[in-house]
Amino acid sequence: MGYSAADVQPVGTGQGRASSAPAREERRLGGRRGPRKDALRRRLLFAADVLCMLASVGVTALVEGTTDPLWALVTLPFWSLLAKLEGLYDSDRPKIWHRTSDEAAPIFHWVTLSVAGTLFFIRALPDETVTVEAAGAMYFTALGSAFVLRSAARSLWRRLVPPERALVVGSGQLADQVRRKLALEPGHHLVLGDDSARGRSAGGQGWLEGRLEDLRREDLEALVAEADVERVILAVPELDEATLARVVSACRDVGVKLSVMPPMRAMLGTAVQLSHIAEMPVIEYGTWDTPASTMAFKRAIDIVVSAVGLVLLAPLMLAIALLVRLDSRGPALFTQLRAGRHGEPFRILKFRTMCHDAPERVSEVVPVDELKEPMFKLRRDPRVTRVGRFLRRTSLDELPQLLNVLRGSMSLVGPRPEELWLVERYGETERFRLAMRPGLTGPMQVHGRGELTFQERMAVEREYVENYSLKKDLRILLRTISATFRADGAY
Repeated sequence: MGYSAADVQPVGTGQGRASSAPAREERRLGGRRGPRKDALRRRLLFAADVLCMLASVGVTALVEGTTDPLWALVTLPFWSLLAKLEGLYDSDRPKIWHRTSDEAAPIFHWVTLSVAGTLFFIRALPDETVTVEAAGAMYFTALGSAFVLRSAARSLWRRLVPPERALVVGSGQLADQVRRKLALEPGHHLVLGDDSARGRSAGGQGWLEGRLEDLRREDLEALVAEADVERVILAVPELDEATLARVVSACRDVGVKLSVMPPMRAMLGTAVQLSHIAEMPVIEYGTWDTPASTMAFKRAIDIVVSAVGLVLLAPLMLAIALLVRLDSRGPALFTQLRAGRHGEPFRILKFRTMCHDAPERVSEVVPVDELKEPMFKLRRDPRVTRVGRFLRRTSLDELPQLLNVLRGSMSLVGPRPEELWLVERYGETERFRLAMRPGLTGPMQVHGRGELTFQERMAVEREYVENYSLKKDLRILLRTISATFRADGAY
């Protein structure tokens, strides 16, 4: 079966015109590409939100008959943080086409919480009141201006940056439909690569001969680099899991975005989001690094929550340490080398839940050399002490890891840290979980804990890593509370 990997005739841009020449693209913002283009869009959206907030405050001041709304500057960080938590700055990146109307629900939620918080703040100030009319003016002005200003920001961004260059990999009716839809549908700000990539892929032809499953990962990486694209659109009539995993891995390695046109609607895999071009479904994959601002927020939350938690929980932790010492021989704390971010070892802290010589007795309870998968969890481990069983069921044994979080070797939420000898058994498909700091809690803890098989655990952790957001962290933290009380799979 042949497939078109370099059949990249120019098609219409978002304005329905043919592809801009590379020279014209380079003249706009110095040829801003890839992550720099995405960063500019986030800044423009942030500026739109600031104007939205100031406009709502200004209208409120007019209704109230005052000209001194300087208190608005105090609530501005609150508005910005809520917008970030709602994903209003990062939703565009994975999609071929993201419109302001697509984020209507998050905007409603953001405006409602932001206005409510601002009004509570004003009422808390001495000699300050807000009438019902002024509150309504603030809310509806913020809501209306949010849609208008964010739409304007995206329109300005499309004028400032060149269209995203894409490469369609595929053949037959599905690939032809993709090209046609991209040519007919306006607004996506995407253009297929020009003829500069034609004829360099295979014997001077615009087609690569053979089956897609025979395409090596190195060949795909070289093809993407040759075509100088920012997004790969995979449109093949037949697609198996191994081939798809290879394409996703190759795109992630070279830092390009990936969209997959599923040959069958039920095939979703580990997709980030499902969107549409007209009636055609598109699966968007996360093949890029998480924005630095998002990771900075995550780290800031880790520091604040872990510091406060260590102070507030200090009496409880002292009591637990005493119980552990009274129950069995050995220290109250258990330390062990675990694999951290990028596989870097760090020393994890836990309350000891097993007998003091448990690491030396591991071969008594599990045949290490015969493990089929790099994990093991025993429902009734004879090395666990009486107090240890209680600590494990309630997850209180994990509390000392707040110090790991404060130090930066762990995070509040992330994949669970594994022992080094288990990580050494990882194949290429499992090492994705080392891309983030391990977590005090994580997707495994809220989706079954010890009841999960290795493949099920990898699936939920892959979804977390590849689709990471601060909102997902908050959701997992809230679900951890109920999961701890249920104690399902805790042993």
